Amino acid sequence: MSNQETRKWWALAAIGVSLLTVGVDATILNVALPTVSADLNASTSELQWVVDAFTLVLAAVLLPAGLLGDKFGRKKLLVASLLLFGGASLWCAYSGSAEQLIAARATLGLAAAFLVPLSTSVLLNIFESEAERTKAIGVVAVSQMLGLPLGPIIGGALLNHFWWGSVFLINVPLVALGVIAVIKLVPESRSKDRVGIDVVGVVISSVGLAALTYGAIEAGEKGWGSSETAISLLAGAVALVLFVVWERRVAAAGHDPLVDLTLFRGRGFVWGSILSTVVSFAMFGLMFALPQYFQGVQGADSLGTGLRLLPMIGGLLVGASVINKMPAQLGPRAVPALGFLLVSVGLFMGTYTETSTGYGYVAVWLVIMGAGLGLAMTRAMAAALNTLSKERSGVGSAVVQALRQVGGAIGVAVLGSVASASYRGNLDLANTPQEIEDAVGRSVSTGVAVAEKMHDAAMLTAVRDAFVDAMHTLLFVCSGIALVAALLALAFMPRTAAVPPKDSEDAPTEAGVTDSVA
Repeated sequence: MSNQETRKWWALAAIGVSLLTVGVDATILNVALPTVSADLNASTSELQWVVDAFTLVLAAVLLPAGLLGDKFGRKKLLVASLLLFGGASLWCAYSGSAEQLIAARATLGLAAAFLVPLSTSVLLNIFESEAERTKAIGVVAVSQMLGLPLGPIIGGALLNHFWWGSVFLINVPLVALGVIAVIKLVPESRSKDRVGIDVVGVVISSVGLAALTYGAIEAGEKGWGSSETAISLLAGAVALVLFVVWERRVAAAGHDPLVDLTLFRGRGFVWGSILSTVVSFAMFGLMFALPQYFQGVQGADSLGTGLRLLPMIGGLLVGASVINKMPAQLGPRAVPALGFLLVSVGLFMGTYTETSTGYGYVAVWLVIMGAGLGLAMTRAMAAALNTLSKERSGVGSAVVQALRQVGGAIGVAVLGSVASASYRGNLDLANTPQEIEDAVGRSVSTGVAVAEKMHDAAMLTAVRDAFVDAMHTLLFVCSGIALVAALLALAFMPRTAAVPPKDSEDAPTEAGVTDSVA
């Protein structure tokens, strides 16, 4: 292997570490929230904004971040976003108030909004062949997914020995390594075309994506009947419809739209993006249920909960390893369909997990699901990203990530509502005062705490049984979604693997122009 080839793969490793940092940051805070609340005297509303500030800014800035990378240089902005992520992590770690922590988390979201699409865009410019791109995209996909289960593991280990700010300090050495590697190994790239900035499109898209994400968050907190939820979701939907109308008008006038809407004519881009989002549903549904099961039902601490997720990571790595050894042209439909089928089987097996089930059974279905995720995610993302030309790879990658971000947020809200309603519906608390019943009905962790404080063994059993029944419902729904995704992959994914466009004149097509979306 030549020195240039070696540098490409080392650059991929560096970018994978950077994306892993973002993924870890998305979940590592969850285990620290009780300590943050006590140390900073933060209210429930403030804690919600500590979590949500990151997500909202990330969603709002993704598309303009990709465009700015295409225009001004992807490497330059990638290094700047890494430095900003490291600085914001330090700010988070040493925040002296809830307000400061919220502002620091918003800054983290801003950095991540550049880091995620530009990392992918840089790789699309380094790796030109279809086979190499597919392997590189697989590393990106795995890096993003691995961060979710690794967050509780790392966070739990740190909180057992250090203060809550340590969960942010862990980012700093990883970011420093990423900065050095990107500077040394990644070549600069930008669009050869003089890309204009569609300011109106930027504003409309940012408002629409932020409103939809906020509406999904509010739905999870206050329910789908809340006026704030309805207004925010409606405003977001209207804004995105206006965005499409505006982008068509800009393109018709011969100017540069923020998003090239012809991307959505390709099967690979459309269905790869949709199925990548479905993977997020399954992952977030599992991450919603299992930590609560391990802690509330089986009594594990934060670190123990994280460690119990390791079989899923093992399965994920095995699935990704298998797919990276397969030719990129093999099974563009069959491989993701098989992946989703394994995810569906694993989740369905999870519906037979009871309060007394041994961990060995849980580990088995976690491995199966993880392997399925590795197969499905890598090929779904490759199908979408391989359709992008070098010239607009930044904003194209941002579109894929934006669809995953907003779709994932809405999916989590829907799944969370299903689980919460099922939990409350299965609670059997006869002759219990309404105030206590309302408190117990908030969540399994609250229910367990109330039952233990009251030394009520019957209530503790009822809470755990109700949550396990709710988890069965949630996993069954996720299993059904994964099964539908497998059928959709067989029906609509391209018959042949996507071929990366060679220059800016190439339209984003598959290996055959007939594979377009009607």
